[in-house]
Amino acid sequence: MNANVDTFSSYENEVQALREALQNRLAQLLPESHEHDLVCEAMREGTLAPGKRIRPLLLMLAAQDLGCEPDKPGLLDLACAVEMIHAASLILDDIPSMDNALLRRGRPTIHRQFGENVAILAAVALLSRAFGVVATADGLSDTCKTQAVAELSTAAGLQGLVQGQFRDLSEGSSARSAEAIITTNTLKTGVLFDATLQMAAIAAGTSPEIRHSLRCFAQDLGQAFQLLDDLSDGLSGTGKDINKDSGKSTLVAMLGTQAVRQRLQEHLHSADEHLSSACAQGAATRRFMHTWFDKQLAMFS
Repeated sequence: MNANVDTFSSYENEVQALREALQNRLAQLLPESHEHDLVCEAMREGTLAPGKRIRPLLLMLAAQDLGCEPDKPGLLDLACAVEMIHAASLILDDIPSMDNALLRRGRPTIHRQFGENVAILAAVALLSRAFGVVATADGLSDTCKTQAVAELSTAAGLQGLVQGQFRDLSEGSSARSAEAIITTNTLKTGVLFDATLQMAAIAAGTSPEIRHSLRCFAQDLGQAFQLLDDLSDGLSGTGKDINKDSGKSTLVAMLGTQAVRQRLQEHLHSADEHLSSACAQGAATRRFMHTWFDKQLAMFS
């Protein structure tokens, strides 16, 4: 029993150390400017506000499971670039012409703090900064950086986050098939998970077979993550607006809570199988995934 407690405590300490390293590096990459530079301030607020850091943590843990040393040069910068892309997408998702959200991470959304014009400019600047961070990351080959930029570009662009948000805005309030909802969920959530894990694989120099298994893992993880988000829509304490999905065509609205919870578990099981295939020698990513979802699902108990 004590051995299990000690092991879990060691794991928690490792994850917390990674979070602190990410926070410190993000603060370095987004330095403070003078008090009148609202765009810079909005960039920092949108990125440095306390968050789950799921994507950058996944990148670093997966890279370790794939054989990278934890302190491999450039790895932390790749993780920070992913978080900047994610932060930019959240800022844009929240603006009045999109989801018109009031809260994010328990704080007023960026457009409420700084105005919609500053929010848009901050998001664009974060996207630009993310690609610059990858391009100048120390210790990575030019080929590695080029491949990482390509993965991020696909995830952030018309084949990824942009298309997902457009479909959600244009089709979300209308009746949709389950397949259409799943496709939108993949574009909104799965593609950035995919890019995150592909960047870990690129840094580790893995085989095409392992990269394929990671893509399959990312697809299941994205679906599970979005289903959990839909299930949480009516809960308080999430740091986001409550009942934002009211009147929207989601799988929860279509199939009901119990069926969606079953689907979520099926995606988690499939994700675990794909991850085990990709990272046969490491368990850090699997443990992180299981621990995080177990904690979130406990809210529904």
